[in-house]
Amino acid sequence: MSKDIIFKTEEYVFSYRVAGLLVQNGKVLLQRPVGDTGYAIPGGHVALGETNEETLIREFKEEIDVDIKVDKLRWVGEIFFPWGDKPCHQICLFYDVSLTGDINIPLEGTFFGTEQLEGESFKLEFSWVDIKEIETIELYPIEAKQYLYEGLNEVKHFVYKEK
Repeated sequence: MSKDIIFKTEEYVFSYRVAGLLVQNGKVLLQRPVGDTGYAIPGGHVALGETNEETLIREFKEEIDVDIKVDKLRWVGEIFFPWGDKPCHQICLFYDVSLTGDINIPLEGTFFGTEQLEGESFKLEFSWVDIKEIETIELYPIEAKQYLYEGLNEVKHFVYKEK
C-alpha cells in the first residue's frame, strides 16, 4: 500500500497533490464527491517514492480505470483551505494528460468512480464540463476556472487562500 504525502501536526495539515487536465472535444473532466457542489480537477496525493507522472497514471487507473499519458506541467498551485477542523497547506501541480489505450469511460455527461484517501473509500462523480461554460460552475481552486476559460498555455504559479 502506498503512503500518501500528507503530514499532520496538532495545528496543521500539509498535502502534496498532482492533478490531470484531461480535455476532449472542448470539455474538461472534473470530479467531486457525490453530494458535493464543488468540483476539482482529477488527481491525487503523491505517494512517497513516486514521481508525479506515476501518481497521475495510478490515480486515473484506480479511480476511473483508464490509461493516460502525462504531458507538460501547466500550473503550480499553493493552496490553503480547511481540512476538517485544521488549516491545510497544499502544493498541487497540474499537468496536461491524454487518454491512451482502451477508453472505457463515456466522453460526455457524468459517470462515477471511487477514491481512496487515508484508508477510506469515497464515491466520486466525474463530469465532462464545456470549457465555454466553466465560469458557471463551482470549481476549486478558483484560478482553474479562469485559466481553463482563457486557454492559458504557459506554466503559471498561483496562490489560492480559501476564505
